[in-house]
Amino acid sequence: MAPDIRPILKWFGYSRRERRSTFILLLMIALVTALRYALPGKNISIEDISASLTAYNETLSVKNEVYKDSTKLFTFDPNKASVETLTSLGLSEKQAGTVKNYRDKGGRFRQPSDFSRIYGVDKNLSERLIPYIIIEKDSYSYSDNSSVQLKKVDLNRCDSTMLDRLPGIGPVLSARIIKYRNLLGGFISREQLKEVYGLTEETYNRIADRVFADSSGVTQIKINSADFKNIIRHPYFDRYNVQSILKYRELKGRIDSLTELTTNKILTHEKAEKIRPYLSFEN
Repeated sequence: MAPDIRPILKWFGYSRRERRSTFILLLMIALVTALRYALPGKNISIEDISASLTAYNETLSVKNEVYKDSTKLFTFDPNKASVETLTSLGLSEKQAGTVKNYRDKGGRFRQPSDFSRIYGVDKNLSERLIPYIIIEKDSYSYSDNSSVQLKKVDLNRCDSTMLDRLPGIGPVLSARIIKYRNLLGGFISREQLKEVYGLTEETYNRIADRVFADSSGVTQIKINSADFKNIIRHPYFDRYNVQSILKYRELKGRIDSLTELTTNKILTHEKAEKIRPYLSFEN
């Protein structure tokens, strides 16, 4: 009984037709070799075998190209296509995962040519797919060329869904913005978005004129009664600042103004200005 070589062929990634052709070719090589020994008077040169192999490889290469070109393509929106859809278009699972990760991090395809910028997707594949890309109008919420006046988003009252509609802001960044807003106690200005981890200068510039911050409801820290835990949670304070403030408060009884903290070098003037809107000196 002949040994089963299917697992080995499968490991090399051959298709069923390629495996059958390869098996036939191996039989032919074995037959030619056997004839050379069985018929010593008959010269069968190795060049003949090499020529056969070259012809076979050329045929196989053509078949592979035909297979690639025969992949059934269809229109798709890269802002919405699932991993399964992308793999059916010829992307590997890793490449499809890269597209998904790009979207999860807030990336959006605004025009078909943007697809060629995806890391790991080779040029030939992207060129084949670009003609089939259709960017639907609701794939991203805003168009840089839109002449429609858009309602601005209040950073202190919006939810993650509203933020996700902004260009360049996906679910990951929207969640980070909400989290940072809660730590701050509210945004004083839209420029504070630059402090959000992962929000680039480019993304900020795209959304700056579409957001604002109504600071009337910002939560303040009562510096004369707040404990260590309540103060340290604010992003603008570090452990040294908080320990120094509490020690100073313990010695003086109360803190009347930021000037006391800057004069005693507990806070720098720069940090004092940043934190000023978030502090209350009432008991």
